[in-house]
Amino acid sequence: MIEETILKIEQRLRNASSLPDEKRAELLDLLTKLRRELDEVPETHAEQAQSVTAFADISTHEATRETTNPDLLDISLRGLESSVSDFEASHPKLVEVVNHLATMLSNIGI
Repeated sequence: MIEETILKIEQRLRNASSLPDEKRAELLDLLTKLRRELDEVPETHAEQAQSVTAFADISTHEATRETTNPDLLDISLRGLESSVSDFEASHPKLVEVVNHLATMLSNIGI
């Protein structure tokens, strides 16, 4: 399920006509890092990892819409950041990647 969501996000980024090529490449690189970090999450935290990818998907959707709704983008980004908070001590790299992803998506949506 997580891999399917990440593939969906990749497709959304590749198809986002409003996204500059440089930002697209950077976001796709972050997505690769996110995938790698989520693979490191133990099976006992699978539900939390699914939450992270779900909020990443929603945030990407909101940031790459033709007409961005700043309120929806903000809500989705707060959800993304919140979903990763339990991983802060055990998976600091995951938190770093998600924070960078959220910042980039926020900047794109402005």
